[in-house]
Amino acid sequence: MEWFDWGVYTTFTPFFASQFFHSDDPVSDVLKTLIVFAVGFIARPFGGALFGWIADKMGRKLSMSLCVALAAGGSLLIGISPNYATIGIGASLILVLARLAQGLAHGGELPSAQTYIAETAPKEKRGLWSSLIYFSGTIGQLTGTLLAAVLSTMLTPEAMNAYGWRLPFIIGGVFGFYALFMRLRMHETEAFVEEAIHDDPTGNEDEDHLHTKKGAIWQTVKAHPKLLFQVIGMTVGATVLYYVWAISAPAYAISVIKVPAAQALWAGVGAQIVFLAAVPLFGALSDRIGRKPILLSAVVGLSILSFPLNAMLNESAWSLFFAMSIALIFLAMSTSIGPAVYAEIFPTRIRAIGLAVPYSIAVALFGGTAPYLQTFFASQGMAGAFTWYSIALGLISGLVVLTLPETKGIDLKDKSVGQHGRRKALREVSG
Repeated sequence: MEWFDWGVYTTFTPFFASQFFHSDDPVSDVLKTLIVFAVGFIARPFGGALFGWIADKMGRKLSMSLCVALAAGGSLLIGISPNYATIGIGASLILVLARLAQGLAHGGELPSAQTYIAETAPKEKRGLWSSLIYFSGTIGQLTGTLLAAVLSTMLTPEAMNAYGWRLPFIIGGVFGFYALFMRLRMHETEAFVEEAIHDDPTGNEDEDHLHTKKGAIWQTVKAHPKLLFQVIGMTVGATVLYYVWAISAPAYAISVIKVPAAQALWAGVGAQIVFLAAVPLFGALSDRIGRKPILLSAVVGLSILSFPLNAMLNESAWSLFFAMSIALIFLAMSTSIGPAVYAEIFPTRIRAIGLAVPYSIAVALFGGTAPYLQTFFASQGMAGAFTWYSIALGLISGLVVLTLPETKGIDLKDKSVGQHGRRKALREVSG
C-alpha cells in the first residue's frame, strides 16, 4: 500500500496537475507537479536517518509501523485537499506538505522493510525472499496503474481531471491504515534481538537493555564509510532507470509522446505483469549462482539497451509495452536481490540506518529528479542527453558492484548469543 501511495502520484500527474497549479500550459503544470515529486525525495534522507535509527535502536517492527502510518496520512491529505480554484496557492502548499510527509515515510520504509525480510529469511533462500519487497511493491504500483487505466476508460477526461484522480489517494490512505494494523501484529527479527542481547549478555528483563547502547550506532556507521559509498554507487544507476521505466513511463508517454492515456496505462499494466513474473525468478537464481553476476547483467544490459529502447517509443501503446517490458526484465535482476545484497554487506547494529541514509540520498538526488529531467530534456528536443545521463550512472553502478564481495548465503545473525537468552529476548520484544 505504501508503494501504491507513492506511485499513483506520477501515474495520475497528467490528471491532477492543473488542480494544484494554474497556468495556460499543461506541460508547465506537469513539470511543476514533478518538481513537487522531487521535493518529496528531499525528505527521504531525513526519514532514512530518523526511521533507520529507530529500526536499529528500538526495532524493525516499530519503525515500519510508524512509516506506513505517515505515508497513509500523506496520501489521504492529497485525496481530500481543495484545489487551486478553491484556495489558491494553499492547494500547492498542501501538496508539498503531503509529499514531504510521504518522503519521510519512504526514507525509512524501504530500508526497514528490506532489513526485516532479509533477517527473517533462511540464508539459503534470502535472494528469493528479498524479491518479495519489489514483488509486493510492484503489486501496489500495478494496482495504481490498473486503477488509472480503468478510471480513464470509464470516465471522461473532464471527470478524471475534476474528481477521478482523488480516488486512488483516498483508497491508499484508507488501506494504508489497515497495513498499519497488520504491522502492529508482527514479531521482531531474531537478528535484531540477538544484537540487543549482545549489548547485555545477562539477559536483563529491563526492556531498555533490548536496545543498542547509546551512541554505538553512529560510531559503527562512521567506522564503515566504504559501505556507505558503495550503497550510493550501487543505487544511482538503478534508481534512475527504475523511476524512468517502472514508475513514470506511462505518464511520460501521455504527456510528451502523446500516446492516448488509457492505452498508455494499459501498456504499463502489461509491462508490470512481466516484471512481477521476472522478479522472483532472478531472486531464486541468485541463491544458486550468486548476487554479483545478476547485478552486473542488469546494469550493463540496460546501459547497452537504453538508446534502442527509447528509439522504440512512438505513438503506439504497443511500442511502450515492449520497451517497458524489456527494460523491466533487466530491472528485475537488480531489484529482486538488492534488498538481500544491502542487508548482507552491513553488520546487524547498523543494518537499517547504514542503508537508509546513503540509499535515501542517492534516490533523492537521482531517482526523484529523473521524471522531471526526462520530461524537461524531451520538451527541449534533447531526449538523447537524458539517455546518456542514465547510461553513465548505470555504468557507475556496475563498477561499484565489482568492488563488492560475493555475499550469497552468509549468516546475518550474531553467533555470540545463547539460545536461552535469544528466546527470552524474543518474548520481550515481540510480546
